[in-house]
Order: sequence, then structure tokens, then C-alpha cells
Amino acid sequence: MPRGLPALLRRHFGKDPSKLPVVEQMFGFHERPNLHLAIESILEETDRLARLTGIVLSEHYETVTLSKLSRPSSARPFEEGPVEYADVPVAPDRNLACVKRGLFLFRDSGKALALLVSEQQFARTTGITVEVMGVDRGAAEGFLRRLTRQTRAGQAYRGQVLSLDRDCFGGITVTFHALPAVGRDGLILPAEVLGRIERHTLGFSRHAAALQKAGRHLKRGLLLHGAPGTGKTLTAMYLASQMAGRTVLILTGQAMGSIETAASLARLLEPSTVILEDVDLIGTERQHQTVGANAVLFELLNQMDGLSDDADILFILTTNRPDVLEPALAARPGRIDQAIEIPLPDAECRRRLLELYGRGIALELEERDRLIERTAGASGAFIRELLRKAVVLAAEEDGREAPVVRDRHLDAALAELVVAGGPLTQSLLGAKVR
Repeated sequence: MPRGLPALLRRHFGKDPSKLPVVEQMFGFHERPNLHLAIESILEETDRLARLTGIVLSEHYETVTLSKLSRPSSARPFEEGPVEYADVPVAPDRNLACVKRGLFLFRDSGKALALLVSEQQFARTTGITVEVMGVDRGAAEGFLRRLTRQTRAGQAYRGQVLSLDRDCFGGITVTFHALPAVGRDGLILPAEVLGRIERHTLGFSRHAAALQKAGRHLKRGLLLHGAPGTGKTLTAMYLASQMAGRTVLILTGQAMGSIETAASLARLLEPSTVILEDVDLIGTERQHQTVGANAVLFELLNQMDGLSDDADILFILTTNRPDVLEPALAARPGRIDQAIEIPLPDAECRRRLLELYGRGIALELEERDRLIERTAGASGAFIRELLRKAVVLAAEEDGREAPVVRDRHLDAALAELVVAGGPLTQSLLGAKVR
């Protein structure tokens, strides 16, 4: 008589499990929380008495499968033991313990089924393998397809702010973020510029029903361009925070290679927003690119083209270098609908920036207008750094923790940034101060 896990399967099915069909599906590690929630939800509906058994491997490199567990000879390296869980984030401040390796025995519509969840770390394809064994193949296939659909619905990701990256094995990793609290008064832009941006983003979301009734598409793309430090990223964060309930996916740097996954998640989790920062890193003229960068660019263009017109997906792209941006990305209809320059702040915006970044600082300025004039060509980032440096200079002068910042401190800070710092410092802060 078989013992251990083969005997467990035999008792559950009431027959020799080695003769039963098995169907399999692979999931990425980034899908782990969605898979776990889908299993919990379906078992809650089908069989609240489902049994979960842990599986211990005699060697870590062993790969467990239901076929191996069905025969005593091939099941020898595996024993019944504690269930292993992986504790993974599902929000910026919350984790979920997900089954890492386990065997579920349950019934669905009266039919016995076995579900095996296991990691594949040493195979050619890494990820989470899910196998379903049933008395007949139809029941196993039906359950697995239902589980796959519910997993891909992305319950753990919906309405969240996510960034995607790649691990050393090429797999996708997901990080959860909390959006910064950016109010309209914290976004210092000319009124007409901010109005155009809001109309193309917030306005489309508010009037989605009217657009659909008129036969207009909801998919849209916005390119924000301008010098470094002018507030492109801050604008994107403001827009994301103002559209409650949307899933936000952020891609930067090497994570641009995850655009296919990001677009797939955006489709599944719409309404959604995809933010691609510094898109010029992949979107420059084709003759100036490497082969790898071209591949990423083409994938981005294909994903944007492949979305249906009624998909409520907003792409926000930022760049410091619109002059070298790939023409197909910036100008071809259906990809980017509108390009808006985030300009260097004018005198009124510089005055507002001084007030914004001066909050919490004891400012006693007699020549505020002269400072506004002298910072012509400065970016928001430059003004923020100017005030920070002035606080340090004031603290060094009087030794107090809450120093009073006066005109002379700002003059010295300005000289240090413009003269001593030279053109490179100004370039890094997106400024053109003389």
C-alpha cells in the first residue's frame, strides 16, 4: 500500500492517482499575491473544507509535480510537512503571506481536484507552477482556466501605485508606492499650461461617459517636455493623485524593458495610468540607439498602438530632450495626442516658488523683487536648492537651529550655485541663470 503523499492523493480521489490527467499553468513571481487571493476566493466558494498540505523537498533543487507525487517510486524525495509561505507586499504598508509550496485537496461541484502550487527557481523558466489534477481532464482544465482568469484580474494591484523592474533572472518585480500629497497649489505652473494639462487628463476622466457616447476614444497619451527641474515628474504625480481609483504604473530607467508587462497590466486594471519617465532614454532617433534600446522603443510603440480605442488608459511620458525624441513616438497619431512644454518659471511663478519652498523658513527679505529678477532662468529645482543652501549659510553664521534667512544669505547661495557651481551645476538643476 502506498504511503505519504501518494496515499493522500489516492484517498482523496478514491482511485490510483497515477492514471489521472494533470494540466499546468505558469505564473510570474510578480503575480504571486493575485494568485494567492484567487485561490482563496475560489476555494471559499467551492469547498470551505479544502485541505492544504505542505511539501518538504529532500534536495532544494528538486522539482515537485503532481505526476511525481502520484507514484511511490517518484514521490520518495518529497514528504508531507509544514506549509511554506512567502510574505510579499500588497500595499506600501501591508504584506500578504502567500503559499510558496503547497498541495490543496478539495471538491468543485462534487468533483475531486488537487491543486499544487510550487516555485521553479532552477528550471529554464523561473516562476510559479500551478498544476491541477482531476478525475477527468475537463474538470481540471475548467478550474485552472477559472483560476487563471481571476489571477490575471489583478485583485492585489487594482487601484494601487506600482513600479515595475526586472530581477537578476529577468523576472518582473513589483514595488508598491504611496503617491506624494501634491495639491494644485503645490504645482507652480502658468495657469494656461496647467489648464491644458488638466483638460487632457482629468477632463477626459471626468467626462468619459460623454466621450464614449459621442464615439470618441478614451485612450490618450501626453508628452511633458522641458528642462530638468521644471516639474515634469511632479506634474505626473499630481495628475495621478487627482484621479482616484486608477491603477498607476511607473516605469523608469531599466524598468522600461517591462513595458509589455506594464501595458498588459494597464489593460487588465483599467482605468489606469502608465507613467514613463525620461522616455528619451529609449525614444531617441533610431540611428542614435543601440539594438536593445530600439527593441524597447518598438515594444512601447506596439503596445500603445495595440490598445483598443475604448481602453481608459492614460500614458504620461516625460523627457528633457524633445529635440531628439523619436518622430514616430512624438508625432504619429494614436500614440501621443498632445505634447506640452513645462517651461522655466516666469517672474510670477518664481515668486510663488519662493513662497512655496520658503514655508517653514524664517525669511526676512528686504529685496525680494531683486531676488526674483536675479533668478530669471531658474528652474523650480534651482530655487528649492537655493533656499536650502541659504538655510545652511544662515545656520553657519549664527549657530541656531532655526536661523533667520536674509538677503545676504540668498546672495551668497546664489553666487555659490551660479559662479562656483558653474554651468554643470546649473545644468543639473535645469537652470540658465546669469
